[in-house]
Amino acid sequence: MTQTTELSEAPEQDEQPEQSARPARRALLRLPHRAWVVAAVAFVTIIGAAGFASLPGLLIDPLHEEFGWSRGTIGFAVSVNLALYGLTAPFAAALMDRFGIRKVVAAALVVIAAGGGLTVFMSEPWQLILCWGVLVGLGSGSMALAFAATVTNRWFVARRGLVTGILTAGGASGQLIFLPLLSWIVEWHKWRPAAITVSVAALAIVPLVWLLLRDYPTDVGLAAYGADGPPAPRPAPRRGAARRAVKALVSASRTGSFWLLAGAFAICGASTNGLVKTHFVPAAHDHGMPVTAAASLLAVIGVFDIVGTVASGWFTDRFDARRLLAVYYALRGLSLMFLPILLDDAVHPPMLFFIVFYGLDWVATVPPTMALCREQYGEDSAIVFGWVLASHQVGAGVVAFVGGAARDAFGSYDLVWYGAGALCAIAALMSLVIQRGPGAKGASATV
Repeated sequence: MTQTTELSEAPEQDEQPEQSARPARRALLRLPHRAWVVAAVAFVTIIGAAGFASLPGLLIDPLHEEFGWSRGTIGFAVSVNLALYGLTAPFAAALMDRFGIRKVVAAALVVIAAGGGLTVFMSEPWQLILCWGVLVGLGSGSMALAFAATVTNRWFVARRGLVTGILTAGGASGQLIFLPLLSWIVEWHKWRPAAITVSVAALAIVPLVWLLLRDYPTDVGLAAYGADGPPAPRPAPRRGAARRAVKALVSASRTGSFWLLAGAFAICGASTNGLVKTHFVPAAHDHGMPVTAAASLLAVIGVFDIVGTVASGWFTDRFDARRLLAVYYALRGLSLMFLPILLDDAVHPPMLFFIVFYGLDWVATVPPTMALCREQYGEDSAIVFGWVLASHQVGAGVVAFVGGAARDAFGSYDLVWYGAGALCAIAALMSLVIQRGPGAKGASATV
């Protein structure tokens, strides 16, 4: 009897490892959290929007040659675009709370496509300002970094710094994809086909946004990535988007940290989108470098921008965001001081070193700036960051115009490069004196 019992129990013991292996096999087949799908759609959307950000620097010389418009006039249209891009962001973040991310982003893509497509019919400067400055500025502002902040805040609790870095790098990825293609189109087929190309790209993303983007994790029965406990209930839509955006600005403007963040970020925009992205290609062309070669260098900046921004997100999860910003701005200013002596008619190793160095630092400032907004302003942080981003784009818009006017007046961009380098040193000092907020905790508070 004993032997029979032992024999009958033996198969049950042998089955236990197989039964315990089944959950492990299921875990291996488990799909990634839906938050990563939403982040991927947001990444692709930001890439598409980056096509429009890549084009203005390529159009300055063609529009000057075809219509005889001054570089200052063209730069003014770009400055309107950049300023509206920033000023729209906080209202777009509030609109996403009211109407949902999907509706706002899809509408913005259609507006961008319309504005870019209509430029092919223009013949007067005011039409450039209306189509490219106003329409494209409003549409692209609705998909600005406040969009990335909204997606990150809603869908992620863990890995926020990393996701912020990845989404921010979407702009660099778009630059990498579009710049070489658009520069080739402009050189061989003129500027109108290039404008049509980015319009079609924007429209192509609309179905992807509508089908895959969701507003909250609760919409698909999930908790945010890294959250403990059951899914949180979906917040009720908030009315008065404009009122809420203004209220968040008034509240934040009573703190010194807001003005320090906004001032430093204005200098960030002046030294990147306003100066390098808008004027690097014509400045290099002034020294005899072919347009395609200069545009390719900007694309290389995009390659290293991806690395630098994702790395910055990783650092932001672990180190003091204020000190990270100070280092980023100081190194950027130093590199700009050397640029006037590096520009030449050919690509040489020192210029490549500048491109790599500047690329790593290009928007590495975004993850720590977002983190500081979260520390200081809590649930309104996405809207407050939208206002900080507005200062970024206003700074970019001012320098986009000043850079073109300086080129018309002095025949070179040298003074603008030196001035931007000095401003970056000021931004580094401003970052160091920002006070820690009530939300500061964990690794990000370390030295």
